[in-house]
Amino acid sequence: MIKKLTCIQCPKSCSLNVDIENCRVVRVSGNLCPKGEEYATTEVENPRRVLTATVLAQGLSLKMVPVRTNEPISKAKIREAAAEIKKIRVTRPLNAGDVIVTDFLGLGVNLIATRKITF
Repeated sequence: MIKKLTCIQCPKSCSLNVDIENCRVVRVSGNLCPKGEEYATTEVENPRRVLTATVLAQGLSLKMVPVRTNEPISKAKIREAAAEIKKIRVTRPLNAGDVIVTDFLGLGVNLIATRKITF
C-alpha cells in the first residue's frame, strides 16, 4: 500500500510516497533530506504528538493555565493523558516552562506551564 504524506520536518514540505507492508514502512520516496524518511517512518509506525491543554487554577490570577507536554507522546495515549489533565489543579504561581507534573503518566515526558501565572 502506498500512503502519501507531506513532511513537516523542514520548510521544504516534501511530498512523500510511503510504501507500507504489514504496518511497517518498506520504502520512502520524494524526500529531499533524511528527515523525510524518519518522519514518514515515525508517522506510520508510531505517530506522536505534543499534547496541549489547560488545567484549572485555584486562588491565582487566571482560572485556567495553558499547559503542554515537553516532548511528543504516542497518539494512542492522548485520550488517557487528556483525562488525567482534567484532574490536575494548580494552586501555586508558575512561570512559563515550569514543570507541573514530572514523568507524566510514566511516559518520560513532563507536563509544563506555557504561561506565567501569579496570585
